[in-house]
Amino acid sequence: MSSSETEPRDVPVEALPAVAPQLRALRRRASLTLEAAARQARLSPAHLSRLETGQRQPSLPMLLSLARIYGTTVSELLGESAADRDAVVRAADMEPTAAGGWTYWQAGAAGRGMQALRVHVPHGSQGDIVRVHPGEEWLYVLKGRLRLRLGDTLHRLSPGDSAHFDSLTPHRIAAQDPDGVELLFVHTLLQSPTAVLCLGPTHGETP
Repeated sequence: MSSSETEPRDVPVEALPAVAPQLRALRRRASLTLEAAARQARLSPAHLSRLETGQRQPSLPMLLSLARIYGTTVSELLGESAADRDAVVRAADMEPTAAGGWTYWQAGAAGRGMQALRVHVPHGSQGDIVRVHPGEEWLYVLKGRLRLRLGDTLHRLSPGDSAHFDSLTPHRIAAQDPDGVELLFVHTLLQSPTAVLCLGPTHGETP
């Protein structure tokens, strides 16, 4: 996928005000030029520059991509302290964040080798985005029904169902019901600036 192709949709600037300064600082910490980081993220340098200056804000999948590229976590991208590693995360401390149409809550401590999230996926949101990246993912359906496409196979998951798969398998996630779907979601974070999450709209029908 070249940088001239359609790039992931962004959310309003107001949604994640702390992201912009962190994106630039963490890119520089990873010793990546703007051009090199944009190439790995499948973005144009101009688009990444707009993210770093706060003119645009990344979706949740793009945050996951940039976290892997920079060898860090989504929590650190959001400006949360990596030193705060309490074993217990209280419900009252889980602040919702909207990104790319999804709403998610951090369900694990920052700075770990895995990211644990509670995610609400609205119907019709990001159903045309395919994801391919190193690592593993595990998800568990809490409420609603999920359409999960792994490669060429479509799976329909109901509450109580789970999936655990290699993230190098092309995958798409979509809510089947109008009220959306709520998930527990865990993914590994590969601590390497060369780890890439490839995002982009797919052609053909949605999953």
